[in-house]
Amino acid sequence: MNITVDEVTGALKHVVHPAAGKDVVTLGMVQDIRIDGLTVAFTLVFAKAQDPVKNSIVGAAEKALCYYVHPEVTVQIRTLPESAAPKSVKKPMLQAKHIIAVASGKGGVGKSTIAVNLAVALSRMGYSVGLLDADIYGPSVPKMLGVEGVTPEAKTGQGEERIIPVECHGIKILSIGFFVPANDAVIWRGPMATSALKQLLYQAEWGNPDFLLIDLPPGTGDVHLTIVQELPLTGAVIVSTPQQVALADVVKGINMFRNEKVNVPVLGLVENMAWFTPAELPQSRYYLFGKEGGKQLAERENLPLLAQIPLVQSIGESGDSGRPVVANEDSTVAQAFMHLAENVVTAIEKLEIG
Repeated sequence: MNITVDEVTGALKHVVHPAAGKDVVTLGMVQDIRIDGLTVAFTLVFAKAQDPVKNSIVGAAEKALCYYVHPEVTVQIRTLPESAAPKSVKKPMLQAKHIIAVASGKGGVGKSTIAVNLAVALSRMGYSVGLLDADIYGPSVPKMLGVEGVTPEAKTGQGEERIIPVECHGIKILSIGFFVPANDAVIWRGPMATSALKQLLYQAEWGNPDFLLIDLPPGTGDVHLTIVQELPLTGAVIVSTPQQVALADVVKGINMFRNEKVNVPVLGLVENMAWFTPAELPQSRYYLFGKEGGKQLAERENLPLLAQIPLVQSIGESGDSGRPVVANEDSTVAQAFMHLAENVVTAIEKLEIG
């Protein structure tokens, strides 16, 4: 039997502090829930160091878990006075196996398109996937996934409100775009942007996905530093077009992740808009932005070239319609994104082997 945190908090809502007249969950007394099989451990924080009803509340909590969760549950309760409890210490409500940053040196290279289709491709491979749109100033993921205008639901757990990610195309997503009007400019200074991003991390019910993809803003800045400081990133995927002006900025992005103070592995480079292929001439390739600039940069930087994604009309149309092109299983472009996902998985496996 797998006991969940919701089952534990649900049972503890039946335990009422007689002086306060509210349950221990609503009062915020329950902290640091840990579950191992049929063993449930947590901390009860009391406002007074010598609360006269402490023992009775501890006993009531044990009985509630045995009655509402499982009769053979083992309960381990630690009690602390409020003065000794950690202050304002919150950790992301996620236990993702792999957290991948999708980044670009500059805007306009199709980074969000890559992030969205990579997420859906990984889901098609059978993995559980979350996607956080961390592009605070230009959130485009909701439109690309057909959920523009949706407002995520919220629920109360452990005495605080939690955000439920929107689910579509087999993945869970959150974006600042869900919380601001589509036509409004997000005019925030750095601290406001990072504060909003932390809220999407700390207050979200991501569950335990195999992959959590973070669609970063272009360039390097406060949001990037927040991500690398707050999350144990598995690695970064860098997106560029073959243009030399784009590639120059890509090198800066690569160097940011390789900086000794950041030290995040770069899994590889994606060359987006590698060539143009007209729908009526599917075998033709026209190199509008230069030929194999991304491939050559990957070789110079000793990085894997994860994929070369062509510039075709269907990619733009699918982003506007809210149906990722990778969902069309028979298309050549979909196969390119599936190849990208496979190469990302392979790069992570090599990283783990060492």
